[in-house]
Amino acid sequence: MARVVPAVIRALDILELFLDRPEMSAREVIERLDLPRTTVHELLVTLVERSYLVAVPGQPVRYRLGMPVFQLGSAFAGRLDLVREAQSVARDVAAACDEAVHVAVLDGAEVVYLVKVDSTHPVRMVSGVGLRLPAHCTAVGKVLLAGLDRAGLNAALSHGPLTGMTPASITDPDRLRDHLDRVRAEGVAVDVGESDVAMRCVAAGIRDHSGAVVAAMSLSAPMIRWTPQSPAEWTGLVREGAATLSARMGFRAARR
Repeated sequence: MARVVPAVIRALDILELFLDRPEMSAREVIERLDLPRTTVHELLVTLVERSYLVAVPGQPVRYRLGMPVFQLGSAFAGRLDLVREAQSVARDVAAACDEAVHVAVLDGAEVVYLVKVDSTHPVRMVSGVGLRLPAHCTAVGKVLLAGLDRAGLNAALSHGPLTGMTPASITDPDRLRDHLDRVRAEGVAVDVGESDVAMRCVAAGIRDHSGAVVAAMSLSAPMIRWTPQSPAEWTGLVREGAATLSARMGFRAARR
């Protein structure tokens, strides 16, 4: 099992001190964290070198947050915009079919669900915002994996063996890569009992202004409610929903 790195934890502790005050001196950092003077000095020098902290002009032993912290915060704020817009679009898609709609992002080898709009049926999918699942077992995850370049996919699949959630889960890496080629070509992915034996899902990718797949939207329902018309109808709904959300994120599809 990987271990945490104490020096990184201490550096983050220093940065978090600035959440409730705009400036701090080296002495204040030492006192607040009860760390050795030498340790704090080395960490401050490192953070200044990377511009996460900058010295206050005319006061070289006082510090404030630097531009990279703002950039990271802006990136996170962009994700929050995704959540807000996704909730709106997901509600519209769910209203059109009265089934569960999710929006998720990729985090390593897992998907994290950011948005869920449930159906009104008494039998529904058990899930929730913040839930993590193996990406290769879900429709949203397969869309997101298919959106990675070769290096990104290799990294995502390097976290360990592909563990199945049901007998239908794809656990062979070569088979998964072939499957992702089809997902990439078709633009949608389907989960037929791969994460839950009683559920079926279809998902499509959400792109940002650069065209990168940054999230995925899925429509999920118990298999007992899938009819012969469902695949075409619900695939169309999730494609349209993902396209609408992509447009709100700044994506402009190429004209044919």
